[in-house]
Amino acid sequence: MADDTFIEGPLYEKRRKVYPQSVHGPIRQIKWAILCATLAVFYLLPFVRWDRGAGQPSQAVLADLPHRRFYFFFIEIWPQEVYYFTGLLIIAALALFLMNAVAGRLWCGYLCWQTVWTDMFLAVERWAEGDRRERMLADKHGWTFTRISHVTLKHVVWFVIAMVTGVAFVLYFDDAPTLLTDLVTFQAPSTAYIWVGILAATTYIFAGHAREQVCIYMCPWPRIQASLTDEWALNVTYRRDRGEPRMSVKKAAHARAVGEPAGDCVDCRRCTFVCPTGVDIRNGIQLACIQCGLCIDACNEVMRDIGHPSGLIAYDTDINIARHREGKPSIYRLIRPRTLIYATAIAIVSGIMLYALATRGTMGVNVLHERNPLFVQLADGGIRNDYTVRLLNKGAERSFTLDVSGLPGATVRVAGVERQPDGRLVIDVGPDQTREVRMSVQIEPAQAPAKAIPIKIELKDVAAGETATARDNFLPGDS
Repeated sequence: MADDTFIEGPLYEKRRKVYPQSVHGPIRQIKWAILCATLAVFYLLPFVRWDRGAGQPSQAVLADLPHRRFYFFFIEIWPQEVYYFTGLLIIAALALFLMNAVAGRLWCGYLCWQTVWTDMFLAVERWAEGDRRERMLADKHGWTFTRISHVTLKHVVWFVIAMVTGVAFVLYFDDAPTLLTDLVTFQAPSTAYIWVGILAATTYIFAGHAREQVCIYMCPWPRIQASLTDEWALNVTYRRDRGEPRMSVKKAAHARAVGEPAGDCVDCRRCTFVCPTGVDIRNGIQLACIQCGLCIDACNEVMRDIGHPSGLIAYDTDINIARHREGKPSIYRLIRPRTLIYATAIAIVSGIMLYALATRGTMGVNVLHERNPLFVQLADGGIRNDYTVRLLNKGAERSFTLDVSGLPGATVRVAGVERQPDGRLVIDVGPDQTREVRMSVQIEPAQAPAKAIPIKIELKDVAAGETATARDNFLPGDS
C-alpha cells in the first residue's frame, strides 16, 4: 500500500525548562519532614558511636572493607554472611512492591534520593533566585549583574552541598572523625578523594541540572511499577467528574446561573506550576508524574480561595473514579490479596533473618576431605584419611579444642599442634580470623570399616564452651 504521508518534526521532544513553584500545605510539610529526617540520617549517622569493646571499631555503621566486615550497631556481618544482604534486598524489593500496591509511586514522590536531593537543590534555587515568576523573568531578560550574582551564589551552595554529600558517603567506609580530619588536611588516600569527587559530581548534575530527566528517562521504576499496580491502588488523581467542564470563576458562575454545567476547575494551572516534572495531572496518570502530591496542596489552596470544597485533586483509585461517574460513593480496599501477599512475604523473610541473627554463633568449622588420595593404606594395614579443617573465629582471640566422634578407637592428629597433657588438641585462633589446619584420622587394621563411616568434627571454645560442628565421612581402604 502506497503511503506518501510522512511524520515531520523531531523524533524526541525538546526539553522544556521546568520552573517548579513553591507551595504550602500538609503534603509539602510531610515532604519537608521526610527530607530533613533522611538527610540528617545520611549526613550524621557516620558520627554515631557504638562500643564494641577493646580493639573493635566504635563507629555504629561502618563498611570496613580492608577487614571484610560490615557493622550496623550491634550486628556484625562477615563476608560468609552475604546472604543477610540478599535478605535485605528482598525485603526492600517487597516493601517497594507493597508501597506501589497501596499508593502507587509513594517511593518516588517522598523517599527516593533523587526526589530528596532535588527538593533541597530547588529550595536553594528559590532562596537565591526567587520563585517561579522571578526565575522565568530573569531568564527572559538575559544576563545582568544581579542575575549573575544570584546564579553564582546558587551554584556555590549547590557545590558545597554536593561536596558534603560526597564526603558523607566515604565516611561510612572508615572511622568518620579520623577520615574527615585526613580529608581536610589532604592526608587521606587518593581513593577517598576520587569517590568524594564521583559522588559530588553525580549529586550536582542529577539534583541540580538533570532533575526531572532522571525520573523520566534514566530511572526504570516508572516503567516497571505499572505492571505491579491495580485498580485499587491510591494515586494522585484529578477528579474529572467534578472538575469538568473547566472554566474561569466568572464564567462558571454565569453557567450555573443559566443552568449550564460548570466544573470546579478554574484552569489556573497551579497544579502544573508546582509539579517538579512539569506534568499536568488533569491529563491523567503519566510516566513523568512521580506522585509527589504537591498538586493536591496547590489545588486545595485555590479551592479554599474561591470557596469550593477541597479534594478536586486527591489520592484516589481507578475504582472510585469509575464510581464517581456513576454517582456512587467512594470505597477503599487497602487490605486485599496483593497487599497481604507482599506483607506476609516481608514478615516471613524478616522472621527468617531475625532468627538467623539471634541463633548464629561467633565461631564455625568447615571440613574438606582430601581428594587425592581419598585414603592412605598404611604398611601395617591401618587406614588414614586426611582433611583440611578451617576454623572461624568472629570474636576476640580464643583457644579451641578439636575432636572427632563417630569412629571408636581412631587416632586424631593435627599438623603443627601438640597434644596437651590431658590429651586435648588445643588450637589458637586470632581475633576476627580464620585458621586452616590439616587433620589426619587413623584407625588400626583390626578396626578398619567395611564401608564409609560418617564422622562428626566438633570445635569447642575452651573458655566459653560454645561449640560448632561439621560432618564428613571416613572412607575404608581397598580391603
